[in-house]
Amino acid sequence: MAPDGYNLGLKYQCVEFIKRYYYERFNHKMPDSYGHAKQFFDDSIPDGNLNPKRNLLQFHNGSPTKPQVDDIIVLGWSKYGHVAIISKVTDNDIEIVQQNPGPTASSRATFPLIYKDGLWKIDSFRVLGYLRKHEKQIT
Repeated sequence: MAPDGYNLGLKYQCVEFIKRYYYERFNHKMPDSYGHAKQFFDDSIPDGNLNPKRNLLQFHNGSPTKPQVDDIIVLGWSKYGHVAIISKVTDNDIEIVQQNPGPTASSRATFPLIYKDGLWKIDSFRVLGYLRKHEKQIT
């Protein structure tokens, strides 16, 4: 829990990490502060549009919009999914920083980034897409 009562989530979980990061770095509070990692991505929202539950722009994996540093990557790896922060982007790969990735994974990982037919695709298992802070935040 943040000092102002905002729900950051369960300590040391991936969701708590990304929510705390956005809260401390951008003073961003998600309108819906609950949910499992894969619930942060809503497949029914068109690419580049606002995800109102998170108050963030949402991009599908395979978007004309390239991922950026500080975006939240959403993965549907399991029943609950996984979220992380994109910490580095080149024309060939992205690096993520993550919390609670599992007993054999590192807190950092790199995934190939492919640009083909005008679309950017993060080439890793079950990447749903990424979320980004936008200029006109809803308060």
